[in-house]
Amino acid sequence: MADTVLYEVSDGLATITLNRPEAMNALNIETKVALRDAAEAAASDGTVRAVLLTAAGDRAFCVGQDLKEHIGLLAADRETGSERTMSTVREHYNPIARALAGAPKPVVAAVNGVAAGAGFGFALAADYRIVADTAAFNTSFAGVALTADSGISWTLPRVVGPGRAADLLLFPRTVKAQEAYELGIANRIVPAAELRAEAEKVARALAEGPTVAYAALKEAVAYGLTHSLDETLEKEDELQARAGSSEDHAIAVRAFVDKEKPKYLGR
Repeated sequence: MADTVLYEVSDGLATITLNRPEAMNALNIETKVALRDAAEAAASDGTVRAVLLTAAGDRAFCVGQDLKEHIGLLAADRETGSERTMSTVREHYNPIARALAGAPKPVVAAVNGVAAGAGFGFALAADYRIVADTAAFNTSFAGVALTADSGISWTLPRVVGPGRAADLLLFPRTVKAQEAYELGIANRIVPAAELRAEAEKVARALAEGPTVAYAALKEAVAYGLTHSLDETLEKEDELQARAGSSEDHAIAVRAFVDKEKPKYLGR
């Protein structure tokens, strides 16, 4: 894996770190491939029970597409008649968003600075966003004459509502941390100096939790957003049967009766 993305697994927690602080963690091809591979590895690894997505430096979480690289690739496409450059959505952005949003385990994003374009999209693909008080968000796409990608046309309306999503997409602007919290984009705001420690604390607590139940909760919420009440009730029945047959449920019930703190196994 390229050093533009760092990947580490420790005690059930996979930490994915965007590592191009000198470029505000912009997504060049090398970084997109490495981020895709890391996200898919974390999602599919049964020993990983939670994921922490973060970034190096203090200026940016991720400013989206590396436009310096992008402009050269577009010029090459024009010369050859190719559309290769824009295939990055299919080859990179879509798999990353699917891996983060669809992972059968909680994903925490620690947003340390500017999250723009696909960087904003990947933060929204996480289940829980802890945001530095110096961080900010911007959809950016319309500002460079592009439409939404990285799943943001699906996630943003579900977080802020379709009306506010249209406003943020059609008229890109900087949304600072406090407004992001008020809109529901940020789940928690912390001082920038405390971000990494607080995010690790939350992510590790989730990594020690009932993983099967967390996976079912993610699936239930995603399903309920696009299905009727009756269909959702049937899905809840299916998912509750799955969670109820897990070892962790038995452990939780036994611990409750014994007035002890449960020690979950993640299965």
